[in-house]
Formats: sequence, C-alpha cells, structure tokens
Amino acid sequence: MNTAAETPAPGRLAVEIVAQDLDGVRIALAEGADRVELCTALVTGGLTPSAALIESAAGLARDAGREGFVHVLIRSRPGDFVYSPEELELMRRDAAHAIRLGASGAVVGALDRSGAIDLPAVAAFRDAAGAAEVTFHRALDLSSDPVAALADLAELGVARVLTSGGAARVSEGMPVLRALAAAGTGVQIMAGGGATPGDAAALRAVGADALHLSARRTLMGGPTGPGGGDSSYDATDAGIVRAAVAAARA
Repeated sequence: MNTAAETPAPGRLAVEIVAQDLDGVRIALAEGADRVELCTALVTGGLTPSAALIESAAGLARDAGREGFVHVLIRSRPGDFVYSPEELELMRRDAAHAIRLGASGAVVGALDRSGAIDLPAVAAFRDAAGAAEVTFHRALDLSSDPVAALADLAELGVARVLTSGGAARVSEGMPVLRALAAAGTGVQIMAGGGATPGDAAALRAVGADALHLSARRTLMGGPTGPGGGDSSYDATDAGIVRAAVAAARA
C-alpha cells in the first residue's frame, strides 16, 4: 500500500507543473513548484517519457534536495483509457521502471469497457510503484459517479487524483471539485485541466489541495524536413510557474 501523500498546510495549494523536458524540470525547481508531472507529447494528453529523461529529471531533483518532486505519467499511447492486457502489462512495467530510475511517484489511469475505473489495473500499477505515491489522472473525469470512484481509489491506496471536476476547465468544474474535497477520503484533490494561476483562490474556497497546470508557451523552431512535423513546440514558461506558485501561497 502506498504511503499517503503529505497534506498541504491549510489555505495553501500545492503546485504541480507539467514538464516535458529537463528545462521544464529546472524551471519548476527554481520557481518553487512542489512537484512536476513528467511526460512527453502533451499535445496528445501526455505519454510516458523516456528512461533517460526520467533518470535525469530525478537526478536534478535529488541534487536540489527535493524529495518527492518527480512524478511520471504512465500512458503507453494516445486515445482512450481502455487498454488491452498487453498494454496494461507494459504500463505496469513502465511504472516499476520509473520508480527504479528515481521517480517519486507514478501517474496512472485506466477504465474498463463500461467506462468505470479499472480497479484491478490500478491495483497492479500501485503494486508496481511499491512505496512511491500513485496519482490517478483525469480518467476520473469520465466517471458517472466521481465521488464513489474516489472512495474506491482511496481503498486502493491512491495518494491523489487529478481532475477538472468533469468539465472542460477547472473553472467550470467547481461544484464537483467541492464534492470530491468534501468526501473526506484522505485522497488529495488536485485540480487540473485548463487551469491558470487565477483559479487558485476559487480552488482554495472549494477545498482543493493542489493546482496542476502545464504553464507552457509555444516556441517556433527552425525548419523541419519531410516527416519532421510542425516546427513549433511547447516550453515551460517561468513567469507562469512563478505566478502559479505566488497565487497558490497567497
């Protein structure tokens, strides 16, 4: 069973930044974020990063004396969250490998064909993560009864959930976020999905524990050759991270 996540001080939101590269991790560290969700291909919703990126990001956090900083998204492909047995086994192994490489937590999610949370899959991910924290990601937003789903996840030892309250943006999901926070399961409620620093005050008011945001800006790179894709790419914006941390601690 995973160790429960440390609860933020009353009135203070933890801040989690999505990082797709080492520069993003460095910025999050420098600007005082509480942790990063490390992934790649965020334009698809995020995929599992490479082993080298995980190991390097964990090394940066360790050198900065920041235990618990790097949490790795475990998602083998874009698309829905209903996975084949082969995909689930691959993700279970990815979760275990991420922790061996130095990650402090795994960010997971899986649904069954009815749209309910795939509890056996989550249990397997939790076991693979060992004593590290497990976050259940926004697959929760597809649940018809998120409060009941939250109770099931609590039984499995999940430390926190990432949710927009079932809405396109957290600003539109406040009633569900309030209900999740009021459920008293001990699972941290981390609000994410179109979130901005300006959402911090409202999230504190509904009882959320953390603010999750990509804090990104788009950069234009040089020309790419045939098959190289779009020359633009996302980068972590230090100013947005700084504003989110300030708003969360106001």
